[in-house]
Amino acid sequence: MHDLFRRLKRSKSFFVFLIAFFPLILFGQSLTLEQAYELARQNYPLAKQKDLIRQTADISIENLNKGYLPQILLTGQATYQSEVTQVNIPAPGIVIQPLDKDQYKALVADLNQVVYDGGLISSQKQLQKLNAAVEDQKLEVELYKLNERINQVYLSELYIEEQIKQVQLVKEDINNGIKRVDAQVRNGIAFRSNLDVLKAEFLKTDQRLIELRATRKGLIDVLGLLINQPLPENTILAKPEPQPVSGTALKRPEIKLYSDQSKLILQQQELVHSRNLPRVSVFAQAGYSKPGLNLFRNAFDWYYLGGVRVNWSLSSLYTNKKERQLADINSRVVDLQKETFVLNTNTQLKQQQSEIDKLGQLIATDQEIIDLRKSVKDAARAQLENGVITSNDYLREVNAEDQARQALITHQLQLLQAQINYQTILGK
Repeated sequence: MHDLFRRLKRSKSFFVFLIAFFPLILFGQSLTLEQAYELARQNYPLAKQKDLIRQTADISIENLNKGYLPQILLTGQATYQSEVTQVNIPAPGIVIQPLDKDQYKALVADLNQVVYDGGLISSQKQLQKLNAAVEDQKLEVELYKLNERINQVYLSELYIEEQIKQVQLVKEDINNGIKRVDAQVRNGIAFRSNLDVLKAEFLKTDQRLIELRATRKGLIDVLGLLINQPLPENTILAKPEPQPVSGTALKRPEIKLYSDQSKLILQQQELVHSRNLPRVSVFAQAGYSKPGLNLFRNAFDWYYLGGVRVNWSLSSLYTNKKERQLADINSRVVDLQKETFVLNTNTQLKQQQSEIDKLGQLIATDQEIIDLRKSVKDAARAQLENGVITSNDYLREVNAEDQARQALITHQLQLLQAQINYQTILGK
């Protein structure tokens, strides 16, 4: 194996090897929430569409650039006319033959080179770039929603993990009680039913552990699907550090999307303006026809001509005002959508802030309740050992402490989730 690694290091295939086995190296120990975000984003099928959007924009812009190249048109034409131009001027010794009624343009080549297009092509290119930016940002919005799904699965797994630890503590308490009551039964100072009650509860905790571990495995599998990486069952999810709640400046991808949409609408207005401007081009035409440019020569002949052409379509002026009104309406729609989004997002931030404050107060008293319940449980354990109380009485106090600890676990994970949700809603 050592020789294999030594040979791999001498070639480029070593880097391929590292890339292929990096997930195993990374996930053999732990996974962080930030790594889950990044891997989910990289491997989500929708992310592959970003490259397609870029390619589409590049091809469209490349085609538009060809509008600056000379445009060549080849045509051919054959006609038969009911009448042709005739010159009937009597002149001694001069006979002008009339043209044939069948006339031909065997080959005509038209070449047109744009000199000034009112900025139309430039506006169309910029429109393609902005349209690609909008589509790309829409994908960013969809990809950002993955963070919420990752949060839900990741924090649910952490919650189950904490519950497993707590159930193991309860199991240890019950096992201590079994040892004490078993000694009493052997000494004939306690009924076997007391021992059976504790053993039955011990088996129930085993069942709880089976359920919790199965749930944890399911969550790990779901997380593995989201990040498109196989996660072993023993993968450790690193617990995120408590997130300080600060700032209200939104950095969500939706904000940039609204900004890009506004730029796109402005560029559409610029395109309307460019379409209303005149266009100047130079042209050249060459052909072989009958007749040629000399109408008095009734035979096939080569010809050419060139010049400057000015085109100005005034029909677009009819709709110019309405198109600008539509652009203004679309711009106001985007502004209203952004205003609504900001309002709803700030409302969510206020709700999360209220939840964080509430959970902070609950956690402050949870530990006091646990200390009191532990004191009562310890006293009950001593009473059970001395035969003062029954196994059911002892289990009642064990379960009471368990519920108090479960409440703390729940509140701690809810607080962490609220803090992470606050940052997610904020866009950090």
